[in-house]
Amino acid sequence: MTDYKTFIDAETWAFIERTNSYYPPGTIDCTIVQQRDIYDRMCREFFAGYPHGVIAETTAIATPANSIPIRIYRKATPDKTAMVLYIHGGGFILGGLDSHDDVCAELCARTGYEVVSVDYRLAPEHLHPAAFADALNAFEWVASSYDRPILLCGDSAGGNLCAAVAHATRGHAKKPIGQVLIYPGLGGDRTKGSYLKHAEAPMLTMRDLEFYKHIRTGGRDWANDVTLSPLADPDFARLPPTVAITAECDPLSSDGETYRDRIAAAGGRASWFEEKGLVHGYLRARHTVGRARDSFTRIVDAVTALGQGAWPW
Repeated sequence: MTDYKTFIDAETWAFIERTNSYYPPGTIDCTIVQQRDIYDRMCREFFAGYPHGVIAETTAIATPANSIPIRIYRKATPDKTAMVLYIHGGGFILGGLDSHDDVCAELCARTGYEVVSVDYRLAPEHLHPAAFADALNAFEWVASSYDRPILLCGDSAGGNLCAAVAHATRGHAKKPIGQVLIYPGLGGDRTKGSYLKHAEAPMLTMRDLEFYKHIRTGGRDWANDVTLSPLADPDFARLPPTVAITAECDPLSSDGETYRDRIAAAGGRASWFEEKGLVHGYLRARHTVGRARDSFTRIVDAVTALGQGAWPW
């Protein structure tokens, strides 16, 4: 078993303990309704407010199948170089427009870009591919509504959905200009790498991952479906420039490395950064943990550069 005392510093341990006080490790044993109540309370406790000058508008996208709530963040004088479509994490069963509200507001403030956050449908009420369909529809709405390049950005489950959208839209006339994936789950090999070394990591375990996958799919086998597992795609050509940023102490970390390698092998441009000593969900530690603060700056820099059509490093 991995000894996390050798990986994690005191600041990060304090963040883990604070998170666990609101969202205990055994929360997946609760009902879905209870899990959402616990998660929403935790998000409220970590809410950092909006930076000065950022405003937000909550509206919805009408599709033939459903209405998709979105929230648009902008500054008084936005940088119109690019748009950011942000897709939140939460294991495909948790979260919404409020769970990552301050993250999106800060991303808007620090990049200058307008940010569109999408409230995709959650499992188990809406099984796969409902979340993917909403993410894709949100991308297509932004593409048709704004005459600007679109950058994809998302964390955890949202990183999965960003990658799935990138794979699905690479042949479109207006495809994403880039993607920034933050500790994404991309459907990697669960028999090796970080899946083994960090199977019992603080904040996210293999038991959690199996639970979320089962809930998302309703127990059906979607093993070769790229919209569920982007790493199942046999073709990695023509994907947008990609930055994957993962936490070292996270079973999902190897997915970022594998995804980078496959894009590079297909002739594309991709980078992978493993943030040493950090854990899944560290975005909420960006104001209290030095390593998380530095990582969020890396994320902002990557979004800024890719939005300008440049390579960040």
